Amino acid sequence: MEIAQAVEGFARRRGWALNQEQRITVIIADDHALVREGIRKILSLDPRLEVVGEAEDGRKAVELARVLRPRVVLMDINLPVLNGIEATKIIRREVPQTHVIALTIHDPEEYIVELLKAGVSGYILKDVSTEGLLNAVLQVAEGIQVIHPGVTQKVLRFLSQAGGPGQGEGKVPLTPREREILAYVGRGASNRQIANRLFISEKTVKNHLTRIFRKIGVQDRTQAAVYALKHGLTDANL
Repeated sequence: MEIAQAVEGFARRRGWALNQEQRITVIIADDHALVREGIRKILSLDPRLEVVGEAEDGRKAVELARVLRPRVVLMDINLPVLNGIEATKIIRREVPQTHVIALTIHDPEEYIVELLKAGVSGYILKDVSTEGLLNAVLQVAEGIQVIHPGVTQKVLRFLSQAGGPGQGEGKVPLTPREREILAYVGRGASNRQIANRLFISEKTVKNHLTRIFRKIGVQDRTQAAVYALKHGLTDANL
């Protein structure tokens, strides 16, 4: 009852009406049946979420995503036949409207960076709480990037050790406002949150992002977030 109330309160704060027409469709990809069953039961606590498919390997996850076109895929990394990273790349390329959340027991830097490059919108560990998992799915469905606490520093450390650029945006001529907005993207903020913090409209944020994506040569928000991390923009005092 307490979890259900928390979910309802979360949705109400975001102005969401819990009705059948607005259900967020989800596919669960994990090679353990008990894990899939547990995740399904957790997601069933929120009436806005609907599990439309389950996959025990990466290839099936891709096939289901192609047919069902869910809003969110919860993807394990170590899947048989086709691993989660490769499955994510295919899904993001062929079904770009589908968001992928990596749900895993692993948190080494190499996994995190590869998954971000593959296009995941979220990276959470399997020790996440029930409410944490529900919130992650809801936020990713809204277009907000969700990264497990502590992972950001791991990404920065890995990029530094790998010889990636440090502070600054290199030769890309970003304006101060564009750097500011890109920094918020790197921290996982949504357009609405950026607009509220900068006292501008969401439309203005979108226009800035279009120019930013073009300037730094990326296609989506996740790639922009990786760019911001790699170039130290998230360290700015916002």
